[in-house]
Amino acid sequence: MANILLPLQIVDGKLKTTDKIVKSIDDFLSLLITTSQNDSVSARKFGFVFNNLRFEIFNENEGVVYDSSLEEDAGEELGPDIYEKKISGSSKNLNTFAAELKEAIIKYEKRLQDVSVSISYIREERLLYVVVKGVLSSTKERYRYLTTIKIWN
Repeated sequence: MANILLPLQIVDGKLKTTDKIVKSIDDFLSLLITTSQNDSVSARKFGFVFNNLRFEIFNENEGVVYDSSLEEDAGEELGPDIYEKKISGSSKNLNTFAAELKEAIIKYEKRLQDVSVSISYIREERLLYVVVKGVLSSTKERYRYLTTIKIWN
């Protein structure tokens, strides 16, 4: 089975593909994590909601993001409880950004099963470490993806 490469490449009038499923999934997860929700016209919910908060206040001590808007309904498009979510944690706890990312991966990356996500904030490095684990649907092999997100404060 061939998998599409990202960024998209066209060779001889066709999308370039690869047999390397892990590379294809890695590239897709990178795209999903770095895309803010509402940035894709064709799929408004595609992306990772955490990236929508780049202009908000990140409290390093508490590991949360504060709503900097004075308007009561400012955060409604992202969900009413988005500012109550913890940065560090795993997808087992619904009140974390890891749970948000896990939902997006389950929705958009069907080549992975048994998905789990953990996010750790390393204050000294000012980085979020994101670890995605799962099982490849086609081969039943274990899968692991690691990336970092730089904090904006």
